[in-house]
Amino acid sequence: MPDAPDFRRLFDSLLSPLLVLTPDFVIVEANRAYLTATRTDRSIVGRPVFEVFPDNPEDPTADGVANLRRSLETVVASGRTDTMALQRYDIPTAEEGVFAERYWSPVNAPVLDDEGRVTHVVHRVEDVTEFVHLRRVGREQRRAAADAQMRAEGMEIDLFVRAREIREVNEQLSRANAELDAAGRRLREEQRAKDRFIATLSHELRNPLAAATAATELLALDMPEGHPALAVLERQLGTLARMSNDLLDGTRAVTGRLELVREPVDVRSVVEGACADIRGLFAHDGRTLDVRLPGAPLLVDGDRLRLAQVLTNLLSNALKYTRPGGLTEVELVAGGGEARLTVRDDGIGFEPGQAEELFGVFMRAAPAGPDTPEGLGLGLAVARTVVELHQGRIGAHSDGPGKGATFTVALPVLASAVPRPPRPAARPVSPLLSVLIVEDNADLAATYHTLLERQGHRVTTVHTGADALAATESGSFDVVLCDLGLPDIDGYTVARRMRARPDGGRPRLIAVSGFSRGTDRALSRAAGFDAHLTKPLPLTDLLEFLEEPGEGAD
Repeated sequence: MPDAPDFRRLFDSLLSPLLVLTPDFVIVEANRAYLTATRTDRSIVGRPVFEVFPDNPEDPTADGVANLRRSLETVVASGRTDTMALQRYDIPTAEEGVFAERYWSPVNAPVLDDEGRVTHVVHRVEDVTEFVHLRRVGREQRRAAADAQMRAEGMEIDLFVRAREIREVNEQLSRANAELDAAGRRLREEQRAKDRFIATLSHELRNPLAAATAATELLALDMPEGHPALAVLERQLGTLARMSNDLLDGTRAVTGRLELVREPVDVRSVVEGACADIRGLFAHDGRTLDVRLPGAPLLVDGDRLRLAQVLTNLLSNALKYTRPGGLTEVELVAGGGEARLTVRDDGIGFEPGQAEELFGVFMRAAPAGPDTPEGLGLGLAVARTVVELHQGRIGAHSDGPGKGATFTVALPVLASAVPRPPRPAARPVSPLLSVLIVEDNADLAATYHTLLERQGHRVTTVHTGADALAATESGSFDVVLCDLGLPDIDGYTVARRMRARPDGGRPRLIAVSGFSRGTDRALSRAAGFDAHLTKPLPLTDLLEFLEEPGEGAD
C-alpha cells in the first residue's frame, strides 16, 4: 500500500492562491501561490487578515476590506460558499505606506465539523490585474473588445481552475476514504488484539491468585485458632482479585461488551451478601460499616453478580478513602418505582465539581499516597456501566474535601416477580465424590487436591489434557474440575472428547478458569461443560457448588 500523501505539501503545491482563516478571520495557513501573488511571506500566519491587508489609505473609494469582510461573515453565518464579484483590493508593497493596485476574483468556502459548525474558511483568489489593465489600453472599441475578451478568458480560466480543483478534491477525498477504511480495519484489529491481551492477562493473574487464595484457606484449616497473617493475606488477596476483575471489566465497559444474566433479584439480599463479604475489611483499623435495609424484598430485573459488584466497588471506594476509625453507611429504600441504594462515608471527600469525573476510566478522587491506597481507577467506571445496563442511574456528591462522599444508585423495581433465592451458606458436604482435577498450575492443583481431600473426597490430579482423557478412560469420576488453558490440548477439546464417549454423560464437567468472558462461557457450554467457574475460586464456593449437582454457575 503506498504511503499516505503529505496533505500539507499538496496544499502548498496547489496553483491557486489559497488562504485558510479562522471564523474570526485570523490567518492560520497560506500556500506558496498566495504568498507569491500577495508579495508576502509566512510571517502573516497568526495575524488578522485585515491587519495584514488593510485598505489603501490613498484611495478614498477603496472598499476591499468591507466587501471581503461581508463575504467572510456570510460564509461563517450560513456555512455556505460565497463567490465574490471582481474586486479591487490593493496590497502593501515593501515600501512603507505604498500600495500596489491589484484586482482579484475571490471565492470563500467553509470547512465544517461533524456538527455542521464552521471551523475554518478557505479564501481562494485569482489575480486578474493584467486583464483589468488590458481594458484601459487603446480606444473605447479596443477597450470594449479587450473587456469582452477578458471576461471570456476570466470565465474560461475560472472554469478551468475550478474544474481542476474539483478533480483534485475528489481525488483527495477518494484517497482519504481509502485511508479511513484502512485505519478503521487497523483499529478494529487493534481492539481485538487488546481484548485478547486483557483476557489473557486476567487469566494469567487469576492463576497465581487462585493458588495463593487456596493456600491461604489451607493454612486456615491447619490453624483453626487463627493467625494475624492470615487476615492480612485474605484482605490483600481480595484486593488483588477485585483489581483483576476491574481490569477485565473496565475494558468490557469501555468497549460496550459488558454482559448481564438477568433474573428477578431481591436487591436486599444482594446488599446483605456484599456487605457480609466485605465487613471484615471494614473492621480492620476500627472502621464501622452500618447497614440499613427495608423489611420486605425489593425486586429488580437484573444480574445478581453484577449488582453485587456495583456495591462491592462502592464499598471498596469508601474503604480506600475513609481513614481508620471512620464510618460508612449503606442504606436501601424504595420509592417512586425505584430501589434507591446509598453508600455514604465520612472520608476525604472531593470537590463538588469533580463528581462526574470520578466515573471516568482510570479516574481517582485523590492521587495515590500514604493515606490513599493504590488502585486502577476502574471500579466506579464499571459500576456506572453496570447500573446503566440495568436502566438505572448512579451519581456522587460531596460538600468538599474532608467532608465525606455519598454515592447513590437508583434501579427500576419490578411490579411483581418471584426472585431466585440466594445460595445458602456452605454446609458440610458428602465425602463420597470422586473428583478429577485437571490443572497445569502445580501449586494450585496441589492445594485444591489437599483441600478437597480434607473434606473427604477421593481426588486425582493431572496436569495435561491428554492425561485427563487417559484418567477418565480408565477410571470413573463423579466430577471433573478442568482448567481451559492447558499446555497440550485446551479444556474445550477435553470436554468434547469426553462427551463423545459412550459413558460421556456421567461425569459432571466443571470448567474452572481465569477466562470469564461471555464468549468463553458460551464456548464451554457448547463443548459440554455443565458449569463455568471463575478463578480465584474460594473453597466455600466450590464445596457449596459440589453439593448442588444439578445447578450451573454460568
